[in-house]
Amino acid sequence: MNKNRIAYILLLFFVLVAKSLVAQKTTEKEEQPYTTRILLIYDCSNSMNGKWQSDSKITISKRLLTSILDSLKDVPNLELALRVYGHQKEIKPFIDCNDTKLEVPFGQNNVLQITRKIKTLVPRGGTPIAASLEKAADDFPPCNRCRNVIILITDGIEECGGDACAASEYLQKKGIALKPFIIGIGKDFRESFNCVGRYFDASQETEFTKAFNVVISEAMNSTTAQVNLFDANNQPTETNVNMTFYDHEVGIVRYNYVHTMNARGIPDTITLDPLITYDIEVQSVPPVRLDSVVVFAGKHNIIAMDAPQGQLKLVMGGSRATMARSIPCIVRKHGCMETVNVQNLNFIEKYLVGTYDLEVLCMPRVKIDSVQINQSAITTVELPMSGIAVIQKSVDGVGSLYVEEHNRLRLVYNMNEKDKSETLNLQPGRYRVVLRSKYSNRASSTLEKSFNIEPGMTTAVYL
Repeated sequence: MNKNRIAYILLLFFVLVAKSLVAQKTTEKEEQPYTTRILLIYDCSNSMNGKWQSDSKITISKRLLTSILDSLKDVPNLELALRVYGHQKEIKPFIDCNDTKLEVPFGQNNVLQITRKIKTLVPRGGTPIAASLEKAADDFPPCNRCRNVIILITDGIEECGGDACAASEYLQKKGIALKPFIIGIGKDFRESFNCVGRYFDASQETEFTKAFNVVISEAMNSTTAQVNLFDANNQPTETNVNMTFYDHEVGIVRYNYVHTMNARGIPDTITLDPLITYDIEVQSVPPVRLDSVVVFAGKHNIIAMDAPQGQLKLVMGGSRATMARSIPCIVRKHGCMETVNVQNLNFIEKYLVGTYDLEVLCMPRVKIDSVQINQSAITTVELPMSGIAVIQKSVDGVGSLYVEEHNRLRLVYNMNEKDKSETLNLQPGRYRVVLRSKYSNRASSTLEKSFNIEPGMTTAVYL
């Protein structure tokens, strides 16, 4: 074996090894779990100096919050950050509505840094909640595999005229963060925060830790689900169709899953974020939708939807089968004008079980009403094989083609003035072509000729 061949084999070996390592790293990267990033927005406004059962609100909340955070030090795939408002400027002579600051940015193993910062905070200013939510948009560094959660801890409502609801909606629509959690201290502010996020009442000391633990549990726990797509016999047999999961609150797409059956023949398990209420759309033809679906954290959720399907096959046989593939057919639900689908001839497509009206865009158009699609069956609609008309014109002129039906003419095609010869694929039937020379200014010079089209046959028409 010569040296060049040995070098080539070694080079090929190293290339294959490198590709294997890259593929392994890619697989490992894909299998990495999502990181949950929780931004704490902590109220340090002047009102936190107020009494709350056994002590001041600031003293109690600091103690409880630092204790809870300490328990999160060793939680994997969790990052924390701290934003504080109302702690930099005194409330008098006026409220500083920009008094909000990211005190501790996101990072690993920063719980001690956050708890130390919390212990130093002194309540001074007002309550710029909307501004804090708006600034929070910049607190989350770019990340492809992160779930961003906001927990707002407050003892009051917006004091700066901002729109906290709009700020929350912006964060959700832009995909920056999920719907925030709000823990209300000392008083129930639920009505003021319903549009901002999910509210937890901690009007009593004992409820603060309980509310915070529930929030952390829901933010961290993975949630599984399976979607059962039922056929006409109420069996979950339908599959191989995409399911789009929209965020019910803001309307954006959160997930796409192509439905499949697992090795045991039951709908496969998918992962969903429990912090979101979903509108689910099964992308069947036509689509099936289920709104306001709530999934429960830490549980396997079963979601049931009716999506019985059958198939439609449109056929134009014979030697012109290949040509027929380019002929579209408009499919509508029976009695409705809205287009459900456009299907080409000589193809098979799935539809929900039901009755449909068809309009085949051949020449002339063919309408077929009340076509029934049945469960797991193929409904075949066959059109006659078309024929060909070769229309030869002795002069350039204004002309049109009609189909003769019950002693009436129905327009099929307006002819090209500049073409002396036109070749048209037509359904079997009787036709009439009408033509007047573009150089003639007399209507009486109009020419016309009737002819028949037979399936698979070519007919020459001379004018």
